[in-house]
Amino acid sequence: MATNAEIERTTAASLRSFTIAEGILLLVLGILALVFPVIASAWVTVIVAIAFLVGGVVGWVSNLTRARRLSRWHCFWRLVISTLFLVVGVWIIQQFSAGPLAAGLQVAALAYAVGIVFVVEGLVSTVVSLSHTQRNGWGWGLANGIVTLILGILILSMKAWGLMSVLGILVGISFLFSGIDLLAFSAAFHAADDA
Repeated sequence: MATNAEIERTTAASLRSFTIAEGILLLVLGILALVFPVIASAWVTVIVAIAFLVGGVVGWVSNLTRARRLSRWHCFWRLVISTLFLVVGVWIIQQFSAGPLAAGLQVAALAYAVGIVFVVEGLVSTVVSLSHTQRNGWGWGLANGIVTLILGILILSMKAWGLMSVLGILVGISFLFSGIDLLAFSAAFHAADDA
């Protein structure tokens, strides 16, 4: 029969192996997204469409099962939002099935929306950090706000082809850093176990 220490070592080894595999997978996906940013952008857009569809269906089911506990007004608006999720999800998927031009417009529209979100987030982060200069670390918030604002402005100033690759590049960079983080974290597990 295995002792608690053996079970712990086996569990830690399994977790370490899984973390390393996840890190390698994210590195590979990140590199692929950076090498093929337009394809990665299209995949991100399709995943967003699927998320909208799932969100819409779950919203409808949730609202209808809780309708007796919600006010009619609240239930109505939640159903409206769930319906919008469904409509947008179906519309994005229809655009992808309509051909490359329509699909490209969806990818560019989503990238443009990301640019708007980045500009707003950058402005808010900048203002919040500048209003808290007496706190430690406010400079990091300011740096984050400025970088996010600049990225948003760059995205919004891009031509259509540039917008086609924005989502793929962002996902690629995110996956690369996540992969590196996981591998570094796993390496820390190795060092701790070996010591």
